Amino acid sequence: MPVDPQARALLDQLEALGRPPMSEQTPEEARAGMAILASLGGTSDEPVPTEDRSVPGPAGDIPVRVYRPESDHPLPVVVYFHGGGWTIGDINTHDTTCQRLASGVPAVVVSVDYRLAPEHRFPAAVEDCDAATAWVSAHAAELGGDPAKLAVAGDSAGGNLAAVVARHARDAAGPPIAFQLLVYPATDLTRSFPSHAENGKGYLLESDTMTWFIGNYLDESDLKDPDASPLFADDLSGLPPALVVTAEFDPLRDEGEAYAERLREAGVAVTTSRYDGMIHAFYGMDAIFDSSKKATAETAGALRDALA
Repeated sequence: MPVDPQARALLDQLEALGRPPMSEQTPEEARAGMAILASLGGTSDEPVPTEDRSVPGPAGDIPVRVYRPESDHPLPVVVYFHGGGWTIGDINTHDTTCQRLASGVPAVVVSVDYRLAPEHRFPAAVEDCDAATAWVSAHAAELGGDPAKLAVAGDSAGGNLAAVVARHARDAAGPPIAFQLLVYPATDLTRSFPSHAENGKGYLLESDTMTWFIGNYLDESDLKDPDASPLFADDLSGLPPALVVTAEFDPLRDEGEAYAERLREAGVAVTTSRYDGMIHAFYGMDAIFDSSKKATAETAGALRDALA
């Protein structure tokens, strides 16, 4: 189908701004631009109380934001990793997304402000996300959560990190992750799938931007490391059930769906959900995309059902 009219309107609006491509910006400029884009997603209709704190990590404290709905019983727990090509984004750009998940499940959501590239290159982000997930599991009760009902979630680079954390937890026999929510995850940094060429220009996330993100994050020799490209992991059996969300006009579409198929072949219960007409970064844009509202409801529902 053609690009959704709501997505086309946003693309036209961004083009009219005349900003240079992200690949020609400094990380600081790109981070400021992402903050503006994220603000278009609106605010949650049901905000929940939050607490900013830090948890111990391999290179010092890791900032996190804890979303804690009011409840008289322990809630499921979701550890969320934001997108942004391992280079941009933070707990503020994804605040509304986490608010909506926290109220929609409902669940305690812990959003992780992992170290960003190029200041901190691979595997710094992976190490922070592993450490934060282990801490949340160990301290779930004090956060008002149930440690037996733990999920990892993320979009784009965050989906990549969630997939890696889930595999690490399996290999280390803990923490016990019950579900993984992967929203248009980056799973193959060699970019070998057709959607990179088909959707590499004109749909927000562009091929040149992916080159810039990947170059910021790691060396070429690391492209097939399973901790960078989860699709290259030898064994995906025994991983938690998953929902993999993709967008039709997204360079990452094919690799997300290929990862879901690898999970399925390994005996993992997995659901794939492609949003036709949509572009990368549509998730969380509930204020401007009807499809984003549907995706928010679908992902909250999947978490609710999996962690019931």
